Amino acid sequence: MIILGIETSCDETSASVLKDGIILSNVVNTQLVHSKYGGVVPSLASKNHEKLINHIVNKAITDSNIKLSDLSGIAVTQGPGLIGSLMVGLNYAKGLSIGLNIPIIGVSHLEGHLFSGQIDSNLKFPYMCLLVSGGHTQIWKLSSFNNYEIISTTVDDAAGEAFDKGARILGLRYPGGPEIEKASKNGNNNKYSFTIPNVKSNPLNFSFSGIKTALLYLTNKFTKDELSIELSNIAASYQECIIDCLLTKLLKALDKYPVDNILIAGGVSANKRFRLKANKIEKNRKIKIYFPDFKYCTDNAAMIAMVGYKKMLLNDVSKLSILPFSSIEHA
Repeated sequence: MIILGIETSCDETSASVLKDGIILSNVVNTQLVHSKYGGVVPSLASKNHEKLINHIVNKAITDSNIKLSDLSGIAVTQGPGLIGSLMVGLNYAKGLSIGLNIPIIGVSHLEGHLFSGQIDSNLKFPYMCLLVSGGHTQIWKLSSFNNYEIISTTVDDAAGEAFDKGARILGLRYPGGPEIEKASKNGNNNKYSFTIPNVKSNPLNFSFSGIKTALLYLTNKFTKDELSIELSNIAASYQECIIDCLLTKLLKALDKYPVDNILIAGGVSANKRFRLKANKIEKNRKIKIYFPDFKYCTDNAAMIAMVGYKKMLLNDVSKLSILPFSSIEHA
């Protein structure tokens, strides 16, 4: 079975080909135009997807050494994401589905991240997933395919947003996570104290809005030259607080819902400090923590193809009338 995966939920245009559970190709184009705006501009994102998608899909097909006629089905991100961006991928997939007379499979972007750890690894059910990206910070419990639940989420900003907005405060570029990670090199992780509040309604939930305000107040105390001198220490301390919050909540979730296997996925999971601290927990708790390969951390079509493949095995395909959705509540 050969599946074409298409991902256009935000600012990455991606296509991937999977054969019998093995990724043959994965092409990703990240739109750099948004960096000067400090965040993704939805109208620009959808226009760029329109320009790129045919080329990206053709390259994925070429790289995998197959023909379009070899495809068994097309998996495409249905949401959550930017509606305009999602429509580009969805309409392209619908056209291919009609032209090739093969099924289309609508896939949740979040479900893709939940299964990114099953690409090139032996991650088995049941497992817990800490999903940490620009738009979502959640803990999921996965018992089997199509049998999972959210046990924790953010009540305001996602961790990735905290990195992006923190980077803007510090005068760094977008996306903020990699920029703060670079700036934190050789910095003192404990020089500045940041705190993140507990959420009374659910102690497992996250809240990152306050840490941005604390960072703003801190930077306002410095002149431009002083801030430049202290940048590595501030960035390191800010990063450390966010990572510690993520891992502390994960440990609390493990205490309540014990499992032996954990996946940490999403764009923030590419952070090397995050991986180092998680590896220490893995040894201390005698559990197995999986991280996707770096190329599968940020948005990509390989994870969409993987979920589509699993759905096709169950004959769980979609109708051509499927529509994009912007948030998880509409999934």
